[in-house]
Amino acid sequence: MAPESSFFSIVIPTFKRSQRLTVCLQALTRLNYPRDRFEVIVVDDGSGSPPADLVYSYDDRLDIKLLTPPHAGPAAARNAGAAEAKGSFLAFTDDDCAPDSGWLQALAAHFAATPDHLVGGQTLNALADNPFSTTSQLLVSYLYSYYNSDPNSARFFASNNLAVAAAPFHAIGGFDTTYTLAASEDRELCDRWLYHGQRMSYAPAAVVYHAHALTLRSYWRQHFNYGCGAAQFHAARAQRSQQGIKLEPPAFYINLLCYPFTQRSGWRAPLQSLLLLTSQVASALGYFWERASRQRS
Repeated sequence: MAPESSFFSIVIPTFKRSQRLTVCLQALTRLNYPRDRFEVIVVDDGSGSPPADLVYSYDDRLDIKLLTPPHAGPAAARNAGAAEAKGSFLAFTDDDCAPDSGWLQALAAHFAATPDHLVGGQTLNALADNPFSTTSQLLVSYLYSYYNSDPNSARFFASNNLAVAAAPFHAIGGFDTTYTLAASEDRELCDRWLYHGQRMSYAPAAVVYHAHALTLRSYWRQHFNYGCGAAQFHAARAQRSQQGIKLEPPAFYINLLCYPFTQRSGWRAPLQSLLLLTSQVASALGYFWERASRQRS
């Protein structure tokens, strides 16, 4: 299959972020990829005020449609978009992301070589002056270096830059819709994909720019939610494999706190290390809060 022959369905869940969605859609109009070889499916996650005027203002530049299912979280929204997709390949990104002009081209080249792989691209922080956004993206970079040290045997990708052939995605059931927050639904999909004997690979040339503005409060909440999602993920994985819950070794967390000092962060490294520690405290609290909630229910 030649790279230029691949037809993509780009699926974007959105919820009350029209300004960011505008930036995302503008980026898609600049894709260096034939206009007749991709479609865009925006899924409003039950916001109550779907951005129809915004979305259809692009219908002269993009093959675009808007879906408006009931509010059920980003995992369900992505599945709703995938169910309506015409493409042989699904490319997922988020409303606060701006894909690089070569994004689909890089994904197509990767699928030409490995059409059966789940592929993750590289996500870069677009808010360099926001220390919380920068550190949150730094955490993702660390996770990629840890889980994807062999690009052709990767184990984790975030859902804001992830692509997969539509048929096997549907065959394993898509995203798990019991994850109602943007927390670990991508991790669970990747783990279940590997459990079914499929493979994953990293395509760093497929770049998106992530602009998720965070404050200390929203940074804490984000990582608390990640901890809640992690508890759900570990319980699901243990049930699937019929084994006990397995957490990462202590060296994983020590290396995480040291990671900023390896990235030429200069004077920012101590602050980023402190914020990474904060993220892990928030995640731990979310993890144990979720486990306690499940035991009470």
